[in-house]
Amino acid sequence: MRKILFIMLLALFSANIQAAKVYKPWDNGKLKVSDNHRYLIHENGTPFFWLGNTSWLLPERLNRDEVEYFLAKEREEGYNVEQIQVLNAIPTYNIYGQQANDETFDFTKFSKAGVYGYWEHLDYIVDMAAANGIYIAMDCIWGSQISKMDVKKATSYGKFLGERYKNKPNIIWMIGGDIMGDKGTESWDALARAIKKADPNHVMTFHPRGRTTSAWWYNDREWLDFNMFQSGHRRYGQRNGDGDYTIKDNTEEDNWRYVDMSFEKSPIKPVIDGEPSYEDIPQGLHDFSAPRWQDYDVRRYAYWAVFAGCFGHTYGHNSIMQFMRPGVLASFGAEKAWWDAMKDPGYQQMKYLKWLMLAFPFTERIGDQSIIAGNNGERYDYVIATRGKDYLLAYNYSGKPMKVDLTKITGNKKNVWLMNPANGGLTYLGEYDNQVNEFTLDGAYLRGSDRVLIAIDSNKDYISKQATRLEEKW
Repeated sequence: MRKILFIMLLALFSANIQAAKVYKPWDNGKLKVSDNHRYLIHENGTPFFWLGNTSWLLPERLNRDEVEYFLAKEREEGYNVEQIQVLNAIPTYNIYGQQANDETFDFTKFSKAGVYGYWEHLDYIVDMAAANGIYIAMDCIWGSQISKMDVKKATSYGKFLGERYKNKPNIIWMIGGDIMGDKGTESWDALARAIKKADPNHVMTFHPRGRTTSAWWYNDREWLDFNMFQSGHRRYGQRNGDGDYTIKDNTEEDNWRYVDMSFEKSPIKPVIDGEPSYEDIPQGLHDFSAPRWQDYDVRRYAYWAVFAGCFGHTYGHNSIMQFMRPGVLASFGAEKAWWDAMKDPGYQQMKYLKWLMLAFPFTERIGDQSIIAGNNGERYDYVIATRGKDYLLAYNYSGKPMKVDLTKITGNKKNVWLMNPANGGLTYLGEYDNQVNEFTLDGAYLRGSDRVLIAIDSNKDYISKQATRLEEKW
């Protein structure tokens, strides 16, 4: 019965994608770095808000029908980037038993005319993503495999990838893969430069290990267009015996700190959290009896990162990232089938962040903590703020009262709303004087009481006073 239902849903999604006019972001031109070096935009100036999903094992574990279903659902929920692993191991196989590679890195053995092999299936994934207006962020080879890829092999592999996908409109390149940036540096450089030589038209980044940012190692590289950090899966004070910690004690969940650390480097480059704590994964990963991260946790990571200055955000779910299903050996205690995980609240709530940010002039925005007047809190009580010239946003996770300095933006009067990031709902609070005002929120302290305060110059009409919910954006 479940299989029949899945087939019916697949048919429905197929019909919807054919009937709907799908927004193709690359119709605005290829992605490039904005003039202020903080955002990705298209060639015609249209802003790009990255709303990604960690779909790491997509090439290995989904068949064609499942790929079609998954990507249509991703589009429906507002995701526009899929982060995938191209090579997870040596050798890597897909669901059809087709081999991608071996230790020689001679890919002519595995991509042959007339054979639907591993690489042809990856081509299908890229094309199906394009049909849904979605970018594929290709992590070329997972970091754990770097010792098996020397400079010569990296160069050969980069040439193969770059030439194969240079004409696809929806490619983003990702070097690294959950690894410290000082491991395999020569091979990573060789891989990146070989790809860029064959394909200079797609942007590139480096995916580092948890609690690190690519800016520490590769910020000066000519091939690195934007920085990525992995804030990781630890809770405050959780060390789990790690011997290579790179951050201060008891700051594990403060992913906004990595934005600040990345922007400290010169030249400034755009930055994004490419792997925060996943929904429904044990806190700390390895103790499956530990509490699991919930929807309010993934919201906090998303709003903290973006309000600190990220140009977008990547969500993750324990079951979706590995495409868990009955009969598949699960990692990190995953229990749900991936199609059931797509019903979880955090997965469905990320789109509201994208809609919110695109409601305003996007690329003029900066993080500005001076907006929060008086003493700010720490950890979960930390209120984070961002602004443009005539609007400001403050994210309050815990729900505690806060003081906001409305003089930081233009206008003698400010219209103020509260937004609920769990459903995109808007509540108009009224018109306020241009001064420091204290705001008491509408929920209980902690756990699902997070709100965004929105203040706009009363001469601007980015949001209607009558609006009760955010409007969909791309």
